[in-house]
Amino acid sequence: MKNWKKMLAAGLVCATAAAFCQPAEAAYQLNPEVKNATMALKAASEIGVLKNENKDLANLADKDAIVVMTFGTTYKDTRAKTIDATVKAIEAAHPGVKVVTAYTSHIIIDRVAKNEGIKFPTPEEALDSLKAEGYSRVALVSLDVIPGMEYNYDLGVYHNYKNQFKKMTLGTSLMYWQGQENQPDDVTQTIKALATQFPKQGKHDAILIMAHGTPQVSNAYYSVIQAKIDELGYKNVFVYTVEGWPSLETVLPKLKANGIRHVTLMPMMMVAGDHANNDMAGAEPDSHKSILEAAGYKVDAYIHGIGENPAIQAVYLERANDAWNALESK
Repeated sequence: MKNWKKMLAAGLVCATAAAFCQPAEAAYQLNPEVKNATMALKAASEIGVLKNENKDLANLADKDAIVVMTFGTTYKDTRAKTIDATVKAIEAAHPGVKVVTAYTSHIIIDRVAKNEGIKFPTPEEALDSLKAEGYSRVALVSLDVIPGMEYNYDLGVYHNYKNQFKKMTLGTSLMYWQGQENQPDDVTQTIKALATQFPKQGKHDAILIMAHGTPQVSNAYYSVIQAKIDELGYKNVFVYTVEGWPSLETVLPKLKANGIRHVTLMPMMMVAGDHANNDMAGAEPDSHKSILEAAGYKVDAYIHGIGENPAIQAVYLERANDAWNALESK
């Protein structure tokens, strides 16, 4: 309890003690004893699902929308099975509510528009349109995997637009909470959902889960993910990244030490895009598949984004519902 008491001393208190299996508006709020919080202290307390109410717009009628923010993809087939399928699940859970899909990658927006004639809005464009159409309350939903650089974009959007609406909320990424005191364990929940697509393993089989990686400090999530994979008892299942740590080179000695002969590669990314098709499973000699084959391993590639996994979609829906429930709460 010492760490928790230190947090209380800093003026923060957990806003929820919901059970892990229940949808929770997991967030922190300032301790009621703090009467004149500085901007810095307010910023420090903004953790988890965020909520802002503009009292100057309190008289506006409620007109609600959900904006689903995702990096996006130029791969049309995987988009339909992952991003679009997840958005449809959110729409089905909130009938009558306007749901907008916004891409955070401006490059992908331009490429999709050029190649397919489809113009996805940026989150900023989506919110500008909603404001012009008279929407007053907006729940922002993230399809990011961890709260890394892309999630920082989502945060920037929230802070830039939160006072332009009567009420705005921002949900968390797929993995956010790690089972800290009185908080859910998103990492364990996600691993269990991901494990529904694991192939049956023998003694000499391994599963390599390819994540993206980030130069941001949130890259440390991959260590937590690996620790919880081990804690859950999954044998010879390893996480590595394309653009971070651990890399494939970090994992190779573990395969050798464990007597692995056969490896299944699979991405831990929303979509099976360029990284999955080329970096992971491409025919080029520097692809992960080629490197492993050159090292003597038999390699299979599971080229499906995690957004195709119904269990993962269900977790994303939970995150969306957290943002919506915060929008509805008083």
